Parts: sequence; structure tokens; C-alpha cells
Amino acid sequence: MAGASAVLEDSSWLSRLDRALVPIERIMALVSGLAAFSLMFLAAYSVAGRQLDKTFLAPALDRIGLMDGPLPGYVDYIEALMPLIAIMGVSYVQREGGHIRMDILVGQLRGRLLWLFELITVLMILALMLALVLGAWYHFDRSFDCARPLCSRDSSIDIGLPIWPSKLVVPVAFAVLCARLVLQAMGYARALVLGLPAPAGVPLIQSVAEQAQAEADQLEG
Repeated sequence: MAGASAVLEDSSWLSRLDRALVPIERIMALVSGLAAFSLMFLAAYSVAGRQLDKTFLAPALDRIGLMDGPLPGYVDYIEALMPLIAIMGVSYVQREGGHIRMDILVGQLRGRLLWLFELITVLMILALMLALVLGAWYHFDRSFDCARPLCSRDSSIDIGLPIWPSKLVVPVAFAVLCARLVLQAMGYARALVLGLPAPAGVPLIQSVAEQAQAEADQLEG
């Protein structure tokens, strides 16, 4: 399960690198949230256009180019926004320790054994993500060609949206995630070697009481 976590900060080089990456992750998460938010407007516009097109307002709206039936290419826009919604915020969630995981066993580990387990897990994820970055980049490269209109070898079925921007989102977001995983791997390795009780730059799982206190402090602040 996903639990609440805290990321400690100090004056170490690892913590400075962690803080330097956070603004990039927050901007990407913001873009992901705005993409999800925009789907509501697309849906409202499409539904309203379908309904108003059946009323006496249809001729007037048609003359000014508004609400002239449902939004053309509505499904195409959704498909183009899906990579932004699903992938852009993945690194920020990894930094906060918010991804789904089974912590029944991990929650019982302490000290170096815990950091060893976390290090192995992060390195396995990193190996997978590096392979996905490479594969996603090749997938984008097959779609991108500036010798063609809109630099695209393929497009959406309905209104012909170029697909390569959506494909480019995937390797970029995964590359940022790889940078986050490298920092976390170094953080866990540092904690393993030095025997640190609470290393900086990695998500530390909070207890229920600590989570409640953090939420209370946030509301008071």
C-alpha cells in the first residue's frame, strides 16, 4: 500500500541535488493536473455544443462559430492528453513515496536491512525505467520527421492531430524519474554504508500519528 512519507533535508550534497530536482518535478506535476482539469472543459464544451445545436440558438451560434455541434476530435484530444495526465507527475510521486507498494514486510524492517531492501528495489526500478526510456525514445523517433507536415509520420484518426508530442512526453517524464531514482539509490546506499537512522533525500514512511501531526501542522501553517 502507499503510505504517507516525509523527505528530510539537510546541507549535504545529496539533499541539495534533491531540492534542485523538486521544482522540475512540481512543474511537471502541475502540467499533469492542468491536463486533467482541461478534460472537464472539453467535455462540457462538447456536451453543451451537442445540446445547444438542437435549440433555437443554433443559427446564431453557427454564425459566430461557437457551439456548432459537439467538439470535433474530442476523442483525439483525450488521447493526446492521456500521457500528460498519466506520466508527467510520476517522478514527483516517487519523490514523495506515494506510489502503490506492499509495505507489510518493509514496515517491519529497520536499520541497514531496511536500507538494503530499499536500495535493491530502487535499482530494479531504475533498470526497468532505463529500458523504458530507450524504448519510448525509439517509439517517438519513428513518429517524428520534420520532412513531413507538422513533423509527424502519423496522426490521430479523426482530425489529424500529430502524435509525436504525446510520444515525446513519455521518455522525457521517464528520464526525470530515472534522475530521481539515481538520487534515491545514492541516498539509500549512503544510509546503508554510514548506518544513518533517517537519511536525507529519500521518502521516509511515517506512522499514523506522525501523518496526523504533519497534516495538522500544514493546516495551521
